[in-house]
Amino acid sequence: MPERPQALFAMTAQNVPHIFPPELLARLREHVEIDPTLVAHDFTEPRARETLARTEVLITGWGCPRLDAAALDAAPKLRAVLHAAGSVKGFTTPEVWQRGIVVSSAAAANALPVAEYTLAMILLAGKDVFAFRDLLRARRTFPYGDLVPGIGNHGRRIGVVGASRIGRRLIELLRPYDLRVSLADPYVDQAEAARLGVPLLPLDELLRTSDIVTLHAPQTPETRHLVGARELALMPTGSVLINTARGALVDHDALIGELRTGRLSAVLDVTDPEPLPADSLLFDLPNAFVTPHLAGSQGNEVARLGRTVVEEAGRLAAGDGLLYAVDHAGLERTA
Repeated sequence: MPERPQALFAMTAQNVPHIFPPELLARLREHVEIDPTLVAHDFTEPRARETLARTEVLITGWGCPRLDAAALDAAPKLRAVLHAAGSVKGFTTPEVWQRGIVVSSAAAANALPVAEYTLAMILLAGKDVFAFRDLLRARRTFPYGDLVPGIGNHGRRIGVVGASRIGRRLIELLRPYDLRVSLADPYVDQAEAARLGVPLLPLDELLRTSDIVTLHAPQTPETRHLVGARELALMPTGSVLINTARGALVDHDALIGELRTGRLSAVLDVTDPEPLPADSLLFDLPNAFVTPHLAGSQGNEVARLGRTVVEEAGRLAAGDGLLYAVDHAGLERTA
């Protein structure tokens, strides 16, 4: 059996047993030599630095220290970073790629629960569940007659902004429902949209013609406040904005202004800033449904991230290419 490469965990220590429960940890250790009791939260700490000097594979996650030139100088044998989470932007630097280190991400696995959360919110919003729940709580009797006009998911128009992994998975999940789904993404052409099975629209047209708009674009300088006062004004009265991407995609001041009129509703799992200040009106407005950034992997879902890393470690050990390698050239256009 070939010698296993030395690996090191670099993430928040409390997350390791959740991401790598016993069965997954055992499988990981079939592919790499790793001490689960040593988790680097600071690459300058003596024990971590000593292990880093012989580390070939770094297994990272939320809370990973920044991989700058100094950290990389301390890891001359490092050849791969396997990230047990989504975005690698927060801790990687250009030096990682300049030194030929391959980087893999579990972003595809993390996309699944986000798409599932979004699907749930779309279906609930289509029935106006949030408003009727509040009415029922206030009145303690049914707040309607036999039929409720204006709600329902039959033929509801859904606008997906961004053909990211999450956006594409969401489009797949929406297919069994009697919904009309469209897409806006400047990096997708008509042929690609046709393969996804949705019409491609300019963003303004999508906003004007959608009952529910859901954001799945990355945070870049170009997408900051992608949805501001002008864009919100294009949305039809009674429509809903869902954001599970990044808070900065939405101008919150403009959104609060629209929400205060009662013309629109919003479901926000991400905000800017995050968390919101305690006095934010978004906590109090009845047409704002805010959740604490939980659409992504939580609870038993995080083991899916660990499984992705274990599978990548197996490919690495076998000399095969990584299935989820990060493309540095396209990194700016990803979350």
